[in-house]
Amino acid sequence: MAFEVPAPSGRVDIAVLVSGSGTLLQALIDAASDPAYGVRIAAVGSDRQCSGLERADRAGIPSFVCPPAQFPSRAEWDAALAERLREVRPRFVVSAGFMRILGERVLSEQTVINTHPALLPSFPGAHGVRDALAYGVKVTGTTCHVVDAGVDTGPVIDQRVVAVAEDDTEESLHERIKVQERAMLVDVVRRLAHEGFTVEGHRVRLGVTR
Repeated sequence: MAFEVPAPSGRVDIAVLVSGSGTLLQALIDAASDPAYGVRIAAVGSDRQCSGLERADRAGIPSFVCPPAQFPSRAEWDAALAERLREVRPRFVVSAGFMRILGERVLSEQTVINTHPALLPSFPGAHGVRDALAYGVKVTGTTCHVVDAGVDTGPVIDQRVVAVAEDDTEESLHERIKVQERAMLVDVVRRLAHEGFTVEGHRVRLGVTR
């Protein structure tokens, strides 16, 4: 994986994909309400009706639903989602709690970033918090990474560390991780949008270096 996204001039449009409550989306909505942030959420997409779409509607952000069940195959759903994103023309796409694996068509057309509630490459997959706690680690955290064809295997952009308390449950630990995850995503989106970035192999460099 190697590509460059140069720094633009002016406000940057992004698209956000959600599947659930939309707390990560809300953090971006709140940040984008400040003109100084310089990022506009041009559209919010989902694979289902969810609270995240309601947050978009309240903020006056256009939204769409692309349900996989309406398509004969995963590839056709992926092509339809790619078409919807193409219409938005985002600088990049943020997967904010989007619970679907993106396919080749979307990933070949869009740069997509995602957050994960563990310090990748450790504890990938749907149960990162549970797996880290069961393993007995003393610190875990959250990772923002570029999405590739694997599951949580893309190049790391940023990470934030969260200490594990002796009496932590999966729920209590996850709540502390979410606080860091939201702050990290807001910061990463701002920096990617305005500094540009280069991906070379598994290294992401902020600012265009070539």
